[in-house]
Amino acid sequence: MEIIIAIAILGGLGLIFGLVLAAASKIFYVETDPRLEQLNACLPGANCGGCGYAGCAGYAEAVLKGEAPIGKCASGGNDAAQEMAAIMGVQADAVTRRVALVRCSGEKHYDKDGNLTSGARVKAEYEGFKDCLAASKVGGNGPLSCKFGCLGFGTCVKACKYGAMSVENGVAHVDEDLCVGCMVCADVCPRHLIVPVEPDRNVVIACASLAKGAVTTRGCTTGCIGCGLCKKICPKDAITIERNLASIDYSKCDNCGMCATVCPKHLIKDSRVETLGEPVVKSINGPEVKV
Repeated sequence: MEIIIAIAILGGLGLIFGLVLAAASKIFYVETDPRLEQLNACLPGANCGGCGYAGCAGYAEAVLKGEAPIGKCASGGNDAAQEMAAIMGVQADAVTRRVALVRCSGEKHYDKDGNLTSGARVKAEYEGFKDCLAASKVGGNGPLSCKFGCLGFGTCVKACKYGAMSVENGVAHVDEDLCVGCMVCADVCPRHLIVPVEPDRNVVIACASLAKGAVTTRGCTTGCIGCGLCKKICPKDAITIERNLASIDYSKCDNCGMCATVCPKHLIKDSRVETLGEPVVKSINGPEVKV
């Protein structure tokens, strides 16, 4: 009998609480805009934070409220932007895909005796946390002689949710096929080495050193010394030298790759030449000549 009474009491309490919750849901119901769910469905759900919001849901809500522009989702790209624009009944500009570029060519290579043959010189061995920010605080800008170069402890690798980052010979690299351009890696790089570029750009200057040529040479065998040879040979006037560092204006650059052939540090990368596996000398008036 006592068991039956206990069951009845619990059942009655459950019924009462259920009625209270049902009444509360009616009283405190907040109507949501059906477009919010539709906007969420357009997004990849990666919650990478590349848009500047905590996650995809936060970005969708900001778009719905008019607080954020359409097209900030790098992971979703142009498809997501156009779908969201259709839902909101507006026109959206085409979103150009971007990928991350690590502006450092200081990969360390050693001979059989352990002597550095090329790359960034190491002034001290770091034995702390495997984190770039932590390493940059130790021993005066970190263990590298170059205070602008990649520290290579993989903080960007850990931050990337797409597996697009890796560290090879002490320098971070990007797999363009996997990169979506969210630039979360750039946010965690303490040396601000990572920038967005269009993936079809064959020619890039992978260096961020602002030091004078002699100082750069002491710190890295492959760093830009601001010699200006690339600027002189560029037929499109797309290269400038500012603060000892060459940079490319991609609105003028036609990817000819001539700058890569004259760089004394072999710093300027031309992916077409690297694919061939052979150095190429290009002439303004003549054909390409393999050497």
